Amino acid sequence: MDRYIARIVDDELGELVAGLPAISIEGPRAVGKTETALRRARTVHRLDDARHQEILRAEPERLVAGEPPILIDEWQRMPYSWDLVRRAVDRDPAAGRFLLTGSAAPAEAPTHSGAGRIVTVRMRPLSLAERGTGRATVALSGLLSGRRPPLEGSSDLRLADYADEIVRSGFPAMRTLSPRLLGVQLDGYVDRIVEHDFDDLGRNVRDRRALRSWLTAFAAATSTSASYATIRDAATPGEPDKPARSTTIAYRRVLEQLWMIEEVPAWLPTSNRLTRLAASPVHQLADPALAARLLGVDAGALVDGADAGPAMPRDGTLLGALFESLVTLSVRVYAQANEARVSHLRTRAGEREIDLIVERADGRVVALEVKLSALIDDNDVRHLHWLAGRIGPNLLDAAVITTGQQAYRRHDGIGVIPAALLTA
Repeated sequence: MDRYIARIVDDELGELVAGLPAISIEGPRAVGKTETALRRARTVHRLDDARHQEILRAEPERLVAGEPPILIDEWQRMPYSWDLVRRAVDRDPAAGRFLLTGSAAPAEAPTHSGAGRIVTVRMRPLSLAERGTGRATVALSGLLSGRRPPLEGSSDLRLADYADEIVRSGFPAMRTLSPRLLGVQLDGYVDRIVEHDFDDLGRNVRDRRALRSWLTAFAAATSTSASYATIRDAATPGEPDKPARSTTIAYRRVLEQLWMIEEVPAWLPTSNRLTRLAASPVHQLADPALAARLLGVDAGALVDGADAGPAMPRDGTLLGALFESLVTLSVRVYAQANEARVSHLRTRAGEREIDLIVERADGRVVALEVKLSALIDDNDVRHLHWLAGRIGPNLLDAAVITTGQQAYRRHDGIGVIPAALLTA
């Protein structure tokens, strides 16, 4: 039986492979990059196999020989493979020749960027629409069209179901596991990062306990724009000797190399109608299940309103923060399919804030608020109306993403969309 879960990125890859010579699929370990690439590849080189790697080191040109598409899996383990592909594309730029997958940016950077020869595609954990939680009926593409289409559909998911989706993770191979086995797998995932991945990237970690504490504090900062000093202090409560700023910056950089953190950047439009906007990012791990596991909470504890881990200033509950993280992950998948970017908006004083700004190439946007609620009132949409008054027709659409059951438009035109009903 084919257990492959169809991905939204499959359509993007199909179009790119048909028209371009080399595609690099990048993202955190276990998101399904290799399985997706194997469905297209006819020649496969697995660089995480030591025996295969030894042969290829002796005769590197084997990497670019064979029936295309040629898959070079975990290419960062032999960074010069990037340059071999680049040169092979220079010799023959026919479409569909190479697929590369990588779970980390290599410690030893390729000689050339690959610009114009190798196109990079980001792959993330499963979005809600890819998890089989029901039939998604509201397309982000429709919101981005500016036509303000009718919103229809209903979802059976309740608050407890969303909490369950948070802790079950979007890593395809983990989703069928029992809670105990899933916990073991997520613990192993974190252990691999702390105990091995930093070393593999050439970063010597003198205090792995401090690294794990910092990662746990970062998880507690999910969906906040807490400063890095705040995260550091939360990781070392009561300790007089704090890690140096350079140390915590190094932690963050390596985790970015591993695609393990993907912060939401601040939206800084060129329009002079919006001033005094904050530039701090909103913190997100690659999958909210990792944050929940690092903080030691399960679905039941989240629904009960439990807080956990280091103290961290945030508005609302931990469940609300992790629900926003789940929606952010999903919206990023949908936005990529529409060639759009995702950011957030916050004024410097914090009096105005919009969780997600989805921006088309022409600078026009869809604004999305995320609410851990099934019922939406006028107070929940006040920032969306404020933005509409500032940017006018540049606001293509606006909606609140909720835990409710029905998709509809309010009397003021603002959409109300259950998270499970949104798709690309």
